Amino acid sequence: MNSQRVLDSFLEMVVIESPSWHEAPMAAYCAERLAEMGFAVTFDATAPVTGSDTGNLIAHLPGTVPGRVAFSAHLDTVKPCAGIEAVVETRHICDDITCRMAEVVASAGETILSADDKAGIAAIFEGVRATLKSGSPRPDITVLLTTCEEQSLLGSSALAPDALAWPADLPAASRGTAAAGLLGDGAVTAEPVPLFVLDADGAPGTVIMGAPYHWTLRARVEGRAAHAGVEPEAGVSAIAIAGAAVAAMPLGRIDECTTANVGHIEGGVAVNIVPAACTLEGECRSLYEDRVLAQRDAMTAALEEAAERLGGAVEVAWELDYPAAVHESGDAIVGHLEAAAAACGLPVRHALSGGGADANVLGTKGADAIPLGIGMTNFHSTDEYIEVADLQNMARYVEAIIAEYAR
Repeated sequence: MNSQRVLDSFLEMVVIESPSWHEAPMAAYCAERLAEMGFAVTFDATAPVTGSDTGNLIAHLPGTVPGRVAFSAHLDTVKPCAGIEAVVETRHICDDITCRMAEVVASAGETILSADDKAGIAAIFEGVRATLKSGSPRPDITVLLTTCEEQSLLGSSALAPDALAWPADLPAASRGTAAAGLLGDGAVTAEPVPLFVLDADGAPGTVIMGAPYHWTLRARVEGRAAHAGVEPEAGVSAIAIAGAAVAAMPLGRIDECTTANVGHIEGGVAVNIVPAACTLEGECRSLYEDRVLAQRDAMTAALEEAAERLGGAVEVAWELDYPAAVHESGDAIVGHLEAAAAACGLPVRHALSGGGADANVLGTKGADAIPLGIGMTNFHSTDEYIEVADLQNMARYVEAIIAEYAR
């Protein structure tokens, strides 16, 4: 692994503006770099579905030994991301255990840094480059870079079910042992490909063992308009119904793996009119399906009860944005990650996440997908930074994972 090269690569990437729906420049940069490494690069046809100016990038590199492995990160960033200026500096860093001086890459302060998720992409690229430079045995490698991840995983959700199948027109060392049959258009199917999603907080070596189901609530509350000063008794306030419902809902931290929130209420016309309608939006999350469904039902019941009691009506709609992604300590993919971490000298930490990532969706798309911590800190803010050592260690980890799957 070339320590300076991975840093330089990351610094090149952060200046490429790529907010959700406008990832084409970043996608073009990545396609060129992957082609230079020998990957066959394609873009899928999801742009009309997601509204992005490009499809998801899918790249394949034939291996030298049997086996398959895949890595994923996302191309888009949150805002503000126009004119990102990255600075490399030494800072005093404190965590729960120690304080130390560390070299970091940080935002100059007016924008995000976009380590989420360009640090993930830089680590993938350097891990592959190092493997190719060393001439070490490698399995078939797939790189998936998605669009619109920051918009409730739009890009990965739009992927075709066979998007991760190995193209039949590419030679693959694993085909004789792993292939299970043929899919439409000549693609080869196999057991779910182990896929590592480099898009979580926590230092390199952090394995996200669970990320939750996510349901989104949209409700319309109906009341009855009336003049608020002349005859308020004739009206039914939709906002009062919504407020009563929210007050009755279990919200916040429900248990160690379940949360809920109402984040937006809008309605009414003027201060002197009893509001006839309002809309309400919220969410619930849990690692476990029975608990998230129970929370969903409790929020619905609170809305329905308040509407009935106060003389209004409500229309409730829930949408499953993505399922949970959960692994156990004895799973094969976790064992491989622990072995790879040991090989490159990284301590392993198992963690749970309250947020979703592409891994939540990719587990339904032919992959055994698991998120990995990459060291990004204060992401989605202008205080975002990443330690240079974490960027370098993540590249080492990618190289070690490739070697582990070449055994």
